[in-house]
Amino acid sequence: METTRSRSTARRSTTARVFLFLLSLAAFGAFAPVFAPLPSLSPRFSRPVKLNARKFEIAKDMFWKDGEPFQIIGGDLHYFRVPPEYWEDRLLRMKALGLNTVQTYVPWNLHEPRKGQVFFEGIADIVSFLKLCQKLDILVMLRAGPYICAEWDFGGFPAWLLAIEPALTLRSSDPVFLDLVDRWWRVLLPMIAPLLYHNGGPIIMVQIENEYGSYGDDKVYLHHLVKMARGHLGYGIILYTTDGGLRESLEKGTIRGDAVFSAVDFTTGDDPWPCFHLQKEFNAPGKSPPLSAEFYTGWLTHWGENMAKTGADFTAAALENILMGNGSAVLYMAHGGTNFGFYNGANAAADGSDYKPDLTSYDYDAPIQESGDVDNAKFKALRRVINKYSRLSLPSVPSNNEKIGYGRIQLQKTAFLFDILNITSHTGMAESENPISMESAGQMSGFLLYVSEYAAKDNGNVLSIPKVHDRAQVFILCPSKDDARRPTYMGTIERWSNKPVDLPYTDCPSSIWLLILVENMGHVNYGLSMFDKKGILSSVYLDGEILHGWKTFSVPFQNLEKAPIEPAFYAGCFTVNNLSQLKDTFISFRGWGKGIAFVNEFNIGRYWPSFGPQCNLYVPAPILRPGENVVVLFELESPGPGLAVNSVGRPDFKCGSSSSTVRQL
Repeated sequence: METTRSRSTARRSTTARVFLFLLSLAAFGAFAPVFAPLPSLSPRFSRPVKLNARKFEIAKDMFWKDGEPFQIIGGDLHYFRVPPEYWEDRLLRMKALGLNTVQTYVPWNLHEPRKGQVFFEGIADIVSFLKLCQKLDILVMLRAGPYICAEWDFGGFPAWLLAIEPALTLRSSDPVFLDLVDRWWRVLLPMIAPLLYHNGGPIIMVQIENEYGSYGDDKVYLHHLVKMARGHLGYGIILYTTDGGLRESLEKGTIRGDAVFSAVDFTTGDDPWPCFHLQKEFNAPGKSPPLSAEFYTGWLTHWGENMAKTGADFTAAALENILMGNGSAVLYMAHGGTNFGFYNGANAAADGSDYKPDLTSYDYDAPIQESGDVDNAKFKALRRVINKYSRLSLPSVPSNNEKIGYGRIQLQKTAFLFDILNITSHTGMAESENPISMESAGQMSGFLLYVSEYAAKDNGNVLSIPKVHDRAQVFILCPSKDDARRPTYMGTIERWSNKPVDLPYTDCPSSIWLLILVENMGHVNYGLSMFDKKGILSSVYLDGEILHGWKTFSVPFQNLEKAPIEPAFYAGCFTVNNLSQLKDTFISFRGWGKGIAFVNEFNIGRYWPSFGPQCNLYVPAPILRPGENVVVLFELESPGPGLAVNSVGRPDFKCGSSSSTVRQL
């Protein structure tokens, strides 16, 4: 959409800007007796003594706010999945849904991406988010970790923990691990202490760990976290745990007594009251208001799966079954948002097999959709139910934010990855006898290039890598040939379908270079396979013999910071004429292979339309600017027809072999 410049001028401007961007890169989740619902929240109950004008507490198996009975009707919204310019918009939509509380995690890896380097700006400005909640009169349940799950990379742990030798025992009383947690919490907890409810802020509860009973039973670890939290936050705040509504999970993940409140979660549609009855056994007498801390409004989706959906009326009826008995619930999610950058998580079996990375979109089939839309059946059904039990009249429902399609964006190839990395140079390169993990190489996300040499056999060679996390593209190059320009693609070895790659005979006067580009598709965020290092994690075999002598080159894409088949960069631009045209949009990648995309140097996430189901990536309006907007793709496989992508005004989850189906969880 060139309107104010000639095409040649715009092309020169775009090329210069992309060159600087690429140069900066090169520089660096039976029948049971029914428990009787609680009595009505009416003033006839004797209230706790009002010693403090601002106090949130538990008594008589109820929550009390400033001496008045209080029913938590909340929802999860993660500040790190929403551009800060949209925080207020999404919070107001939550209020219109009838929610009085927001629950959010704190991801350690966002705030300390490298050891000792803390980050609390922009999308990581948690204090500003909490103050905004206070301004809008929304209470906060803060899930401080250190582990959060959340379908977030490594469950919120920073990947540099994986590089520590000897290896840490995560989520345990390992003294080295605890020391690192203490150091992190000595930064985080003093920041949030002034924002606790009794100190005048919005935070009514702080969660310790997350569903720990589904993972371990190290009570020393849990008690240490409680002691640490109390040391920084005092005794005026409710600490809580959340575990699945099964006896085994609660036995392992809770701290009995009245020091820590135990909340539960369970499958949407299950009878909640047996779970709440069981919950009482793990709380002190009179200290167990029924709380579903994760009432699932939808579910997560992995690449290659059908888009998860749950019925609106089914979900609303399940919520009413809790609220009608004066139980409390937190919708997970109220608004899902987006896994920008490389922050998506993944799931795997206990032995690391059956690896499944999550989509860039974290829409979650929530009532407030990824782009903030509320004109949908689930929002309306849930709002009708909540309105019946809310003690306040609900605000009017805002309209959907306007979206726009800016049209076709013509791209041009600007650089090959191997040209930018300059593999003939020793700059930014590490050498080792055997391949090292990405984390050991200092590469916490994205990509790492491994280079070695071998002698070609007349009948060719067979390459095998027993353990690669997560996806390796194999290339060869004869460096001594005069016409040798760039490596030739040979095949792909994937974690979930590990197969050898045949290397055909190549007439080369010298040794042949073997180049293996490995993509980290997201650290496992849940379960016993969480110690999920990335890269080549075993020996590399050529015809059954171990190949030694490796060089590694980092591919330094930043996560959320400004910054034939062959990996290459493609760039183009589109124009927004004025401020009034700055609207949300989506970029469609139909016809393209697999890669990552940047808009105005912001990493909007991964695309993989051939695998599906996500075709389009969400581009929030705050990323855009009047005038020229630059799109850069790092395409790993094959570019789309005509070297173009399209800016469209809607999401699309019907790519690949996947489709959207409704299931009743």
